[in-house]
Amino acid sequence: MKKYRIYQVDSFTRNCFHGNPAGVVPEADGLSDEQMQRIARELNNSETAFIFKSDSPDYDVEVRFFTPTTEVPICGHATVAAHYVYALENSFDSRRVVQKTKAGILPVDIIKKDDDYSIIMTQGTPDVSADLGADVRRRIADALGISNDDVCKEYPVAISSTGHSKVMVPIYSNELLHDLKPDLQKLSDISADIGCNGYYVFTLNPGEDVLVHGRMFAPAIGIAEDPVTGNANGPLGAYLAHYNILQDPKEDHFDFNIMQGEAIKRDGTMHVHVEKESGKPVLVQITGDAVVAFSAEISVE
Repeated sequence: MKKYRIYQVDSFTRNCFHGNPAGVVPEADGLSDEQMQRIARELNNSETAFIFKSDSPDYDVEVRFFTPTTEVPICGHATVAAHYVYALENSFDSRRVVQKTKAGILPVDIIKKDDDYSIIMTQGTPDVSADLGADVRRRIADALGISNDDVCKEYPVAISSTGHSKVMVPIYSNELLHDLKPDLQKLSDISADIGCNGYYVFTLNPGEDVLVHGRMFAPAIGIAEDPVTGNANGPLGAYLAHYNILQDPKEDHFDFNIMQGEAIKRDGTMHVHVEKESGKPVLVQITGDAVVAFSAEISVE
């Protein structure tokens, strides 16, 4: 039997029981894939992060991410949680940590302020698809239980990725957003056809401090709804920049705040920063806070 520390961390909030919970195992060396999957299933968060020592000068740590049912290449809120715990355990000052993930080798900036930490995650290379077309738009609207006319006609429904792809679904109404009751099987069926497992449904609220309110559904990988999603809002930033939505085309960057999770009473916020070259996104960062809800020790055979 070997003992491991585990943490439950609420990301994108400073208040326990808000934001997005993630499991973190900060010294995961020695765990097999099967053991990590079992731990992730036991904790039953949307993702659990496992931190491994580096065996290369190219990165400081390796981090792997598991949902209750499968491994995923990267996860925004679990990255925030993992590096928040990593900073706490090592009493870091502000510094940069380079992490190896299945989405690539990426920097994470730890910002120390008032004896606490915020985490800036640089995400992978932005990649935004063409409009998925009228038929997919209609099927998604039907799966969400809304009218096709409720989906913003001005903007495309498209797949955006910064390492882990999501379908961007802009709708008109915050009230409608919070009332959504999607057919999860229909969303899973569409995922199989388009090769993308997550749906980020969002509204745009120009002129307000919080530009975006959103909800994220990924039933095809066992996540009915994710409360506050770094790997949806980073791709959203890439999507908005790619399609030049609500932006000054002369600017080489775009910044905004989001709120997510209100409908399921796990509200949280993050800041999204996008840098552009020749009018297209080239770098996406998200910034989030975190808080430890609890920690424990487990014994694994």
